[in-house]
Amino acid sequence: MAADKRNIEAPQRSCLGCRTAKDKDLLIRFVLTPENEVFPDIDKRLPGRGAYTCIDRRCVSVAVDQRQFKRSFKHDVSVMQSEELIEYVRRLLFDRIIGLIGLANKAGLITSGGSMVTDALTSKKKPGLVIVATDVSEAIGEKIVSAAAAHKVQHRKVTTKDDIGAVLGKAPRSAIAVASGGFVLQLLRAIDRYRNFLGEV
Repeated sequence: MAADKRNIEAPQRSCLGCRTAKDKDLLIRFVLTPENEVFPDIDKRLPGRGAYTCIDRRCVSVAVDQRQFKRSFKHDVSVMQSEELIEYVRRLLFDRIIGLIGLANKAGLITSGGSMVTDALTSKKKPGLVIVATDVSEAIGEKIVSAAAAHKVQHRKVTTKDDIGAVLGKAPRSAIAVASGGFVLQLLRAIDRYRNFLGEV
């Protein structure tokens, strides 16, 4: 039974920053480009040997500053300065969120605007996720979050009203509701990874 359990466990890797062993899905993977440059493989799809850090800007900083990528790849590599690499990873994680919102919108699964989202939360067919802008007024934000919690709908705060409006091709939006389905889980994972990287979770 113990052997069977080991066979179904997710592959583990150690973070170059804090040295903690975690499931690969809970880490950021880095690979080398043909020019031996360290590159973040956010979707874990690129070929080649990988090196890993926690989804935490502090671990990325330690890995760079202590030259752990060179040790992991076992030869000289080219790597950005820690703050530059942190910002690059942050942008990739952020773009993942924006891309998913855009795809959900094209699929007709997005309701936008504070009043429309509140109405969606009280409808029979409730959304699977509500996203509230980080710069919405406290009163409006609290009203939407409270309504989501009351109706047991998952909610997250991320990005700005301008960013949400831009990806929808509309004026700034204080909140959006995402219809239940596959996009909900993808967005929750992407948002939580992003916020965790920034130290907000």
